Amino acid sequence: MADCGISAILFDLDNTLVDTAGAGKVAFQEVGNLLKCKLDHANINDICVRFGKKLLKESFNPSASQTIDEVRINHWQEALQEAGVDAGQDLALECYYTWKNTRLQTLSLPPEYLALLKKLRSSYKLLLLTNGDTQTQREKVEAVGCEELFDAVVVGGEHAEQKPATSIFMHCFELLGVQPHECIMVGDSLDTDIQGGINAGVRATVWINKKNTPPPQNITPDYNIPCVLDLPDILANLRCYLLHKANSLFSRAYQSEMSQIQ
Repeated sequence: MADCGISAILFDLDNTLVDTAGAGKVAFQEVGNLLKCKLDHANINDICVRFGKKLLKESFNPSASQTIDEVRINHWQEALQEAGVDAGQDLALECYYTWKNTRLQTLSLPPEYLALLKKLRSSYKLLLLTNGDTQTQREKVEAVGCEELFDAVVVGGEHAEQKPATSIFMHCFELLGVQPHECIMVGDSLDTDIQGGINAGVRATVWINKKNTPPPQNITPDYNIPCVLDLPDILANLRCYLLHKANSLFSRAYQSEMSQIQ
């Protein structure tokens, strides 16, 4: 075990290790450029906003007859129609693949994050735990080229339950051969990453809080940092805490034993 009982780190992907939100903005800009060339009189921003809302509300069933690509092409077609654009499926197809391909091409793992993960892996087991459908998340992992940095990659869409369900965390612990108290969970979502880690009984949860937003009273992460690069400081802090705790327990046990001898 590394560092007084912490032997594994579970990482979220989107907006924790890669800037998915930023890549999405670039993708929408490219779709906007496309639509400016295709449409004379249309509220292009309205079309993109409508698609974005449908994406947020999306509920994809992998056992249904449609693929995730087909579902999202339909999102674009509906967004166009709702904005008053009388266009066939061809434009929806162009919008979707412009958005999808631009987002994937823009996603990247910053060099300093890459260096950090390589350093951490010399001391800890690392696992990538990401929610989402299989195709979308596996395409992101491939685009970023980060799979080799982890001992395992777990995609929520490939399991019966996703974060924050305890079952998927237990699957991760089994893959790594560790107990919950030997792990920490790092992620940007209070509802899925932090609450899921708490429910699963990990040693500590680390919230990536880029906007320095106060957490709600009902979900309390153990640590709050603006960037993954601050994780080594958290690990050092946790190491000191665990060492102090272990020394205190040893001291109390020793004093108790001495008192019995006397």
